[in-house]
Amino acid sequence: MNKSADFRTLCVHAGELKDTQHGGATSPIFTSTSYAFNDVEIKQYPRYFNTPNQRGLCEKIAALEGAEAGLIFGSGMAAVSTALLSHLSSGDHVIFQDDIYGGTRNFIKREFPKYGIEFSFAKGLDSSDFEVEIKSNTKGLYVETPSNPTLKITNLREISRLAKSKSLWTMIDNTFASPVNQKPIAHGIDIVIHSATKYLGGHSDISAGVVLSKKSIIEHVFESAKNLGGNLSEYTVWLLERSIKTLYLRVQAQNNNALLLSKFLQEQDWTEQVYYPGLEDHAGHHVAKEQMSGFGGILSFDLAPNLDAKKFLLGLELVKPTMSLAGIESTALSPRLTSHALLSEDERQAQGITEQMVRFSAGIEAIDDIQRDLLQSISKIK
Repeated sequence: MNKSADFRTLCVHAGELKDTQHGGATSPIFTSTSYAFNDVEIKQYPRYFNTPNQRGLCEKIAALEGAEAGLIFGSGMAAVSTALLSHLSSGDHVIFQDDIYGGTRNFIKREFPKYGIEFSFAKGLDSSDFEVEIKSNTKGLYVETPSNPTLKITNLREISRLAKSKSLWTMIDNTFASPVNQKPIAHGIDIVIHSATKYLGGHSDISAGVVLSKKSIIEHVFESAKNLGGNLSEYTVWLLERSIKTLYLRVQAQNNNALLLSKFLQEQDWTEQVYYPGLEDHAGHHVAKEQMSGFGGILSFDLAPNLDAKKFLLGLELVKPTMSLAGIESTALSPRLTSHALLSEDERQAQGITEQMVRFSAGIEAIDDIQRDLLQSISKIK
């Protein structure tokens, strides 16, 4: 497949496997866990990430991100942990953006001390906030933009420029944006990570992760990946390849709904603050306009102080109060009780995660129906 093809075409056709036996329109699925080893170019084995469906899916997602290669994992955290551990050794130091996914932060705090890996959290989003944390043993910078759950925006070109000037690598969690809205490699970032459970899967029925980069870097990550054993099952690989065919259509619809909903929420007397980079008064709006082609399907908002967020979530009828995001159905949750529950109360307060905060993942339903559901739930608790 020509990687210069339109993004929509790549979603459908990049990495697809040909059905040479029956001429079917979809990629066949190869479920075997045991392949021939004599006189073959590739010794295929699921834990080596190189079976037919695995290779096809990696090619598809790499094409979407403008990467040379990729590896598919069993979860987003498997991708995050493997990418980091493959690039860090005892005595190394790495700098993280402060506003990152709670699971990633918990992994860093719990596991890095066991390996003698040092870490710092930047006290702001500017490149200067990262630069002051650099030490003689610093190896890389890790960012997440838009961030979870307050949708803060980090300037990728500035972070990349700083890293290259100090001979450091850069990693980004690009889950919230998806490759539809943001391509970090084009802005100089070295390694891109996704929880493919979210937008790439898109139907709330797949758990997966992905790491994308230059071929030489992916080969380096593979050396750790094959030992840690985080590969994905063939059937789930096949489901994910199928799901990505509609990625562009889904995300565009979710972008539109999120923007409309954020503007609607700003007008309500029962919201205190709305967090969405598509809003002109968002602190990162201008940077987001420069490095994103769409503002994403996730927004967060604080309910007014006199309203109970838990009761609001329980009162929803169309919108599902569930723990994940990015499915075709709209969902909402309390970050304090779910995605960032493992953080200390001080850490949550520092990131602006309050009891009143609701994180909302826009689905593809009619916007009028979504708004009507929010209003009926509010009316119950007012």
